Amino acid sequence: MKQDKNVFKPLQKNKKAYFNYEVIEDLECGIALVGTEVKSLREGKFSFADSYVTVTDRTLTLVGLTIQPYTHGNIHNHDPNRNRRLLAHKSEIKRLKRRVIEKGFTLVPTSIYLRGNLVKVQVSLCRGKQLHDKRAATKERDMNRDMRREVKQLQY
Repeated sequence: MKQDKNVFKPLQKNKKAYFNYEVIEDLECGIALVGTEVKSLREGKFSFADSYVTVTDRTLTLVGLTIQPYTHGNIHNHDPNRNRRLLAHKSEIKRLKRRVIEKGFTLVPTSIYLRGNLVKVQVSLCRGKQLHDKRAATKERDMNRDMRREVKQLQY
């Protein structure tokens, strides 16, 4: 039985990135993994805490993504905090490098998902939010939640 390449299974979203940054643009990248990292990712044993993407001349590197060692692994388990190479086209890397050089832009991983059997990372070009923007976002979210709650109560 062959797996469809377009089957999309989200593993985790970086909600903190959406709160701290204004997302300008998204890019889907592959990720170079070793050994048991894929099995740990499928189990959901990873954390986005303070992760970001660096751009060099020819590569994108994911820094700060923690993938816990696989529980059924052996002595050849992976290092949980190593930097991981992201796979993207050369033209996309050049374009992102030009944008990151501009003041205030950064690259942040916003989600990790499975597309078929492949692990993909959604990298977003972001600009940091000011404190008052974060407060406005929190206020809007609370108002929407209250409205949904009232509509639900009216239905019953």
